[in-house]
Amino acid sequence: MSAVLAFLLDCLLGDPYKFPHPVKFMGKYIRRFEKFVRKKTPTENKLRYFYGPLLTLSTIAIFFMLTFIFLKLLKELNYVAYLIANVIILWTTIAPRCLSEEGYKVYLPLSKGDIEGARERVSYLVSRDTKELSEDQICKAAIETVLENISDGIIAPLFYAFIGGAPLAMAYKAVNTLDSMVGYRNEKYENFGFFSAKVDDVFNFIPARITGILIIMASFILRYDYKSSFKIFFRDRKNHKSPNSAHPESAGAGALNIRLGGPTSYFGKIVEKPYIGEDVEELKGVHIIKSIKLLYVSTVIFIGIYALVLINI
Repeated sequence: MSAVLAFLLDCLLGDPYKFPHPVKFMGKYIRRFEKFVRKKTPTENKLRYFYGPLLTLSTIAIFFMLTFIFLKLLKELNYVAYLIANVIILWTTIAPRCLSEEGYKVYLPLSKGDIEGARERVSYLVSRDTKELSEDQICKAAIETVLENISDGIIAPLFYAFIGGAPLAMAYKAVNTLDSMVGYRNEKYENFGFFSAKVDDVFNFIPARITGILIIMASFILRYDYKSSFKIFFRDRKNHKSPNSAHPESAGAGALNIRLGGPTSYFGKIVEKPYIGEDVEELKGVHIIKSIKLLYVSTVIFIGIYALVLINI
């Protein structure tokens, strides 16, 4: 029931800006650790094989143990307070409303013909160059973000909550935060963030594949092209440098009859990426809305399965 209540709480409140979100504390710890390490000017080799792994393992351990100890103590003191705290902690590990709102904020200016406004909004979501993106490229960037993060931002933390409760869900959130902050494949983080990126790949391996299947199921319920979703998922789910990202993206691209991926500009350089899906339909703002619907229905399916399994254990 905790997962259901956490999902409903997120749908109702989202991520209040003034709320002391655990990710804020994770971010502060990661930045201070990095600042301390870089002041010592270690060699790139030491960043890769010592400080990078130390950052990753310490962040995961700290936030797992803090959550575990807090809930254990609370359970002994007041069981009702423990149940409430468990729901609140799970709420902080998922982000369906936040993710859907970010997608909608890109759709809104597009629906009014405001390309510049849409470019600005999508620049908050992606690391690619956005100043000269066309309408279809803006849609592609927003849809890829929504689809990929169905796994990273919702299904994965719920999956780990199912296995190990709120503490493991919080540990996953630490992994995901590490990857988003230091897991870049650029000169600055190639070595320091190498271990974090690999751990993120491992943690997301199963959830990404589950998410792809959930999106196929959601496309059937929403009366999207579920046959194409199934076909494209199995055909294109490996068309990405990441071992995980293309699984939800391929299922979603098939469901919407659109093509994602392809050449993309990062920091002034064109990066060749494999295509995912087929351009049966021209990318439009409406596809962003459809991807958001896939997000919610996929999540509801997973929570429903989650609840049924728990009831029968």
